[in-house]
Amino acid sequence: MKNSILVFFLSFFLISNIGKAQDESGYRPSATIINDLVHTKLKVSFDIPNEKLFGEAWITLTPHFYPTDSLTLDAKAMEISAVNVNGKVVKPDYNSKKLKIKLDRTYKNGEEYTVYVKYTAVPADVKQAGSVAIGDAKGLYFINPKGEDPDKPTEIWTQGETESNSVWFPTIDKPNQKSTEEIYITVPDKFVTLSNGLLKSQTKNPDGTRTDYWNMDKKHAPYLFFMGIGDFAVVKDHWKDISVDYYVNKEYEPYAKAIFGDTPEMIQFYSDILKYPYPWQKYSQMVAHDFVSGAMENTTATLHSEDNVQQKPGQLIDENQWEAIIAHELFHHWFGDLVTTESWANLTVNESFANYSEYLWFEHKYGKDRAEEHKYESLQTYLRQGDNFEKDLVRFHHADKEDMFDPVTYNKGGIILHMLRKYLGDEAFFAGLNKYLTENQYKSAEAHNLRLALEEVSGRDLNWFFNEWYFSNGQPKIKIGYTYDNARKVVKVDVIQTQNPYFQFPIDIDIYENGKAVRTQVWAKAQANNSFELPYKAKPQLVNVNPDDVLLSEIVDDKTTEQYIFQYKNAPEYHSRRTAIEKLADVQTSNAAALETLLQAASSDKFEGLRKLAVSLLDEKNPTVQKKSAVILEKIASSDPKTLVQADAIIQLAKIDAKKYADLFKNLSKNESYAIKAACINALLPIDTEATVAIANKISDKKVSGSLGLALANVAVTTQDVSKLGWIADNFINMLFSAQSQEEAEKTISTLQTIMSGDYPQETKTIVDSFVKIYPQVKQYGGNNTLQVLQNLLQGSLDMKQQAYNASPNQSLKNQVQYISDGISKLK
Repeated sequence: MKNSILVFFLSFFLISNIGKAQDESGYRPSATIINDLVHTKLKVSFDIPNEKLFGEAWITLTPHFYPTDSLTLDAKAMEISAVNVNGKVVKPDYNSKKLKIKLDRTYKNGEEYTVYVKYTAVPADVKQAGSVAIGDAKGLYFINPKGEDPDKPTEIWTQGETESNSVWFPTIDKPNQKSTEEIYITVPDKFVTLSNGLLKSQTKNPDGTRTDYWNMDKKHAPYLFFMGIGDFAVVKDHWKDISVDYYVNKEYEPYAKAIFGDTPEMIQFYSDILKYPYPWQKYSQMVAHDFVSGAMENTTATLHSEDNVQQKPGQLIDENQWEAIIAHELFHHWFGDLVTTESWANLTVNESFANYSEYLWFEHKYGKDRAEEHKYESLQTYLRQGDNFEKDLVRFHHADKEDMFDPVTYNKGGIILHMLRKYLGDEAFFAGLNKYLTENQYKSAEAHNLRLALEEVSGRDLNWFFNEWYFSNGQPKIKIGYTYDNARKVVKVDVIQTQNPYFQFPIDIDIYENGKAVRTQVWAKAQANNSFELPYKAKPQLVNVNPDDVLLSEIVDDKTTEQYIFQYKNAPEYHSRRTAIEKLADVQTSNAAALETLLQAASSDKFEGLRKLAVSLLDEKNPTVQKKSAVILEKIASSDPKTLVQADAIIQLAKIDAKKYADLFKNLSKNESYAIKAACINALLPIDTEATVAIANKISDKKVSGSLGLALANVAVTTQDVSKLGWIADNFINMLFSAQSQEEAEKTISTLQTIMSGDYPQETKTIVDSFVKIYPQVKQYGGNNTLQVLQNLLQGSLDMKQQAYNASPNQSLKNQVQYISDGISKLK
C-alpha cells in the first residue's frame, strides 16, 4: 500500500496546525489463531446499479492447534441466506460483523472441514472508517454504477487492506492467515476482469454475461484477495515466461508502456538483489477511478489510482511521477505478499521494505544521487510531522490499526533499513533478506524474524539496533563542535546529543587535507556528549560529519561560508553538496564567492536535482544576483538536458524581467514538456494575457494536474473565462493550498463562488469529490482550523447552489444541491 501523494502534500502545507498524537493506549496484539484458512472458493455476480454482490463461498479450514467445534468468520454488512458445514445445514449466529458457526463435530489439527455460505454483500451498509492512507473501508466499490456520469466508466474493484475484504466474502480477515484461492466472476460480457493468480477459463452465458475463472494456487493473506472489473484496455508485456500486463483507461493505451514499461526490469533487478526470483504466476497492474488510496499490492494484481499514474508524453518527458510507487508495489510481492506482517503493529516488515525498494530502484536505474534525493525527500516528510518523534516503529499500543500507516512505518522505516544495510554491508544485508524470505515464505512474520535472519547471516548481535530503532522512538538530534590542537595535530570532534532517549551509533567523519578526504568511522555511545580526536598533518580544510547522511538524524553543524564552498567543490556526496548549496544560498547576496559557487551548481552540477535546487534558490529580487545570473539562467532555460531544470530557470527569468524574455518564453512554450509549458504560461500571464491564452488553448489535454494544471487554472481565474471552469475545478484544492498571497486565495474562492452560483454539474461534482477525498488527510494533519475552513467552504457551496436552485429550479441544480449535501455528510 502506498499513501497518496496528497498525504505528503498536506503534511507540508498544513504542518503548522498539527496537534498531539492520537491516543495510543490500546494494546493491539497479533490475532489469536484458532482455525487456519486452507482454501477459499468463491462464486460472485453483481447487481451493478444497486451496488450489490451475490456470492457463494466454500471455505476450507483446519484447527490451528487445539481441537475446536466452532468457527468465527468476519462478514461485514452481509445478508446471509444459507450456511452449511460439510454439506450439513447449520443456523449461524450473525451480528452484521461476525458470523459464528457451530461445527458438526469437534475437529483436530490436520482435519479439514468446509463451510459453505450463500450471501449478498451490500457495501453501502458498511459502518467502518478508513484512514489517511486508505480513505475508506467499504472493501467493495461500484464506480458510476448507473452510468450517469458520461465522463467516468463503470468499474467494480476491491480494496482489502486492512481488514475490509470481509465486506465481499466471509473469511478470517487477519494478516496472519493465508489461503489459496479460486474465484468465478460473472459480469456483463463487455467488461474485463482481473483477479489473483491466473485466468483459467472464460465462459459466455446465454443472458449476455460471461464467467471468468481465476485460480491462485499459492497461499496469501485475505486482505490481498482482489477483483477488478471494467472496460479496460489490456496492454501485454512479459518478464521471462511470466505475463506482465497493464490494465488502463483506453485513452491511455498508447502510453501504458511508457508509464509501466520498466516493470520487467524492476522484476529482474529485485529478483537478482534478493537472490529470490519473483515468486508468483503473473504480475498485472490496473488503474482505477476514484480509488481510495494511492496504490495497493494485491497479490499478482496491483491496483493504482488514476489520479497520478496515468500520464501523457508531456508529463513523462519531465519525469514519471509514479515510478517510485510502481517499484514500491512490486517489491511488496516479496515483502508483504510472500512474507506478510503477522500483525498491524509489525507493519514495518511490509511497508518499510516497500519504501526502501524505491531507493534501491533509483540507485540501480539512475545512480546514487537520484536515490539520495529520494531518501532526503522521504526524511523531510517524516520530520515535518512533529509527533512522529514519539512513535516506535513497531508499536503494539495504538488507537486503531489504521494509525500504523504513517511516515514512521513508511519513511522512517525505509531509512532505518538503509542504515542497517550500511552497518552490515551489502553482501550480508541482502543475504539476510534472502534468509528471511526463504524461512518465512507464504507465512507471516514480525520484526524479530528479520533480526534473527540478519544475525544468523552476519554473525553480529543486532538487539541494540532493533531496540533503538524498531522498539523505541525518535532519532538523534546532534550538535557538532570542533576544537583544533595544532600542537598535537589533532581535531577534537564533539558529537552532542540533545534529544531523549540517547542513541548509540556508528558515524563517519571525513577529514580533508590537500583536497582529499580520509574517512574514519567512530562509535558514539548512548550518552549526551561523545568526543573523538582525529589526527591530521596540516590543519584540515574541512571536517565533514555524516557525509553520506547514513545516520537518520538532525544535525546542527555551523561551518563557515568558505568551508561550505570547499565542501560543495570537493565532497562528492549528494547530501554534502546539497547542504552546501542551501547554506551558500543563505549568504548569496552578501558573499560574492558564495553566489559564484551557487551559480556553478546551477549550471554544471552533475545531478539535475541539485542543478534544479540551485536555480530555485537564486534570490532574483536582488539586483546583484540578477546581474550575475541572467545570462546563465537564459542558457539553462534554453539548453539544460533536463526539462524540470529548464522550467525552474524560466520561473527565475520571469522574476528578473518577464518582458525582456517574453519571446524566449513564447518559443519555449512549444516544447512538449508540461513543466516548461507551465513555467512559460505563468511567466507570460501577467504581461501578455492574449499570448498566454493562445498557448493554453493549444494544449489538447485539458484534464491535467500538477504544475500545468495549476497554470491552466490560473489562466481561467485571471481571464474569468467560464468556458474554462473545468480547469479550475480539476485543480481547485491545489490552487487553494498553493496560494502565495491573500489576493491569490481570494481569486480562487471567487471562482468557487462562480461555479457554485451557477448550473455547472460536472465542475460542482469535481470540486465536491476533491473535498471528500482530501478530508481524511486534513482531519489527520490539518488541525481544527483547516478542517473548519474545509467544512465552511463546502457548506457555503451548498448555500450558493441552493440559492441558484431557488432562483431557477431545474433537475440539474437539484441534483447538484443533493450531491453537495451528500458530500457534507461525508465530512463528519
